[in-house]
Amino acid sequence: MSELTVEMVQRGRGPSSEEAVRRRGVARDMRSAREKLTSKTGLVRAFDYELLRLYAQYRAGAGIPLGLFAIAMASAACFWVEPLVASIWALCAFLMITLNASMSRSFLRAEPGAVSLARWRRRFAFGEVMQSLSWSAIVGLGMLGGWHFALFGLIIAAAVATMVAATVPTAAAAALVPLALATLCLLTFAREADAVMLVAMAIGSQIFFLGLARRIYTSTVGALQSRAEKDAVFGELEQAKANSDEARRRAEEANLAKSRFLATMSHELRTPLNAILGFSEVMKNEVFGPHTAPSYGEYSTDIHDSGMHLLNLINEILDLSRIEAGRYELNEEAVTLAHIVEECRHMMGLKARGKNQTFLDFVDDTLPRLWADERALRQVVLNLLSNAVKFTPPGGEITIKVGWTSSGGQYVAVKDSGPGIPEDELGTVMSSFGRGSLAIKTAEQGSGLGLPIVKGLVDLHGGNFTLKSRPREGTEVIVTLPASRVMDTLAAVAVGGEPAPETRAGTGRPKAPSAKAA
Repeated sequence: MSELTVEMVQRGRGPSSEEAVRRRGVARDMRSAREKLTSKTGLVRAFDYELLRLYAQYRAGAGIPLGLFAIAMASAACFWVEPLVASIWALCAFLMITLNASMSRSFLRAEPGAVSLARWRRRFAFGEVMQSLSWSAIVGLGMLGGWHFALFGLIIAAAVATMVAATVPTAAAAALVPLALATLCLLTFAREADAVMLVAMAIGSQIFFLGLARRIYTSTVGALQSRAEKDAVFGELEQAKANSDEARRRAEEANLAKSRFLATMSHELRTPLNAILGFSEVMKNEVFGPHTAPSYGEYSTDIHDSGMHLLNLINEILDLSRIEAGRYELNEEAVTLAHIVEECRHMMGLKARGKNQTFLDFVDDTLPRLWADERALRQVVLNLLSNAVKFTPPGGEITIKVGWTSSGGQYVAVKDSGPGIPEDELGTVMSSFGRGSLAIKTAEQGSGLGLPIVKGLVDLHGGNFTLKSRPREGTEVIVTLPASRVMDTLAAVAVGGEPAPETRAGTGRPKAPSAKAA
């Protein structure tokens, strides 16, 4: 996918996507505010339902343990009351526990969108009051003896009720009030100071249980809010991913359309260009006779040069398009990097001599061959030398280096003595159709595709492209090819019984003889 196409898609969809996200956020905030205004608890409906659902789950799960606790209390009371009286109390408590558990299961079975939260909240509060009254009846057993036993049961009942009903503060308060009143009634039996202190501590513990239930309610609401925020983030991420996938699909379609357009236009443009180049060359060379006016020869030369420039531009656009689309096929063969650089330097020599420029060569001629595309490497070196000659002032120097890299690969570096490129323009010159301010000021010809094509061809070979430049210090471009493309030469064949010289791995160069061999 081309960067230009992605940028075009982002520009086309960016504002609308941001506006859509903003509208969704505003709609979500308005919906939340409306639900909070219509809710008696000040929370959104989803939170109210979740709190009631948690209460119903806790109450339904506590049915069996509370029933066993009632049986245990009734069994213990049989030591000082009639078993029938204890059984009646246990039966009443067991019925209230069963009623609340059944009511909680009915709530859990109901459809979330069809339940009336206010009605169920009142039902749960009423059920807690009835169950607390049944537990408070244990005071009657304490009147017959063992008020300490009744105090213990009231404290346990208050602790369980407030913890189970913590997510519904109304139900927790409704459950605690009858138990607190029943605990105060024990003061009629407590005459000693120690007994009064025990009752006071029981009242304090029940108040503490109520405060603890409030803290549990606050932490539960916080957990629900955190989960809701997390779900909202996940939803936004999924929406963003969907938007990204849609943008990528559109960008791929645009890139495909661009490739088809360029392929069609290249054929349509090359056909008339061939005629223009052919006829202009015939007129320039005066094949059918001299021109009657000397200026016609100049016109023919200008037409031919303009046609060649346009043809080169078309070829560069097609090359870049194929590279970006991943359709550039490398025709790999054994090539020598030093020979390619020498041929390209010779081709650019005439233009360099015209500007009185000097080439400084530091080329290792002993480098082994590479497995690469010769046409692509030639295009890389020609583009680098062309840029160096173009931006180096008259009388300047251009340094060419070819050698080994530290990892066993090979590199070619081209450095000029030109004015250099500002640091903030390095990204511009590496982008498609990007040209630096110097090229614009000096009106240097160029399409701004040379360096992107070079980088694309180097990447296809698995190499690295490095651009170094500073104002008034010149520009250096380094192209490195990996060691995996360096060809290992075959070992030398022994002739006349003499042993073949050993070679360095991967280079094919003879090893220096050791002191022992000498």
